[in-house]
Amino acid sequence: MKYKLLAITTLVTPLLFTGLVNAENPRHVEQLLSDGVCVQCDLSGANLSSTHLIGADLRGSNLQGANLTKANLEGADLTGANLQGANLTSVYLTNVNLKNTNLDGANLSRATIHDSNVYGASMGNLDISDANIFNTGIGVGGEDAQIPDWK
Repeated sequence: MKYKLLAITTLVTPLLFTGLVNAENPRHVEQLLSDGVCVQCDLSGANLSSTHLIGADLRGSNLQGANLTKANLEGADLTGANLQGANLTSVYLTNVNLKNTNLDGANLSRATIHDSNVYGASMGNLDISDANIFNTGIGVGGEDAQIPDWK
């Protein structure tokens, strides 16, 4: 009986705390929203939906699992950022530097992506359904695909 109770407690306890865990650093979120500069910040899981992050400097930041639905990231620098599993539905990405960015599993459905640099970006399981992509090397695919780098 003790082992059964211990097993149930072990399985259920993590579920009780999942709603309480928030990975992002609140100071980093505040810094980004006030200054537009947050280099190497922890913004994982942050809710940044509908934010205006025009020209934001997010180089090397962790945005894994972040919600950026309908955010405006025009001219932002996300070089080396981690956007794995991020929700970028209907996001506006024009003239954005995504060089060496991790976009694995990111949702870019209905996104507007124009004139952006994706050189060296990881794009496994990327959802680009109904996205408007122009002059950006997303979707060319293949081992021999040539994706230009901004100089």
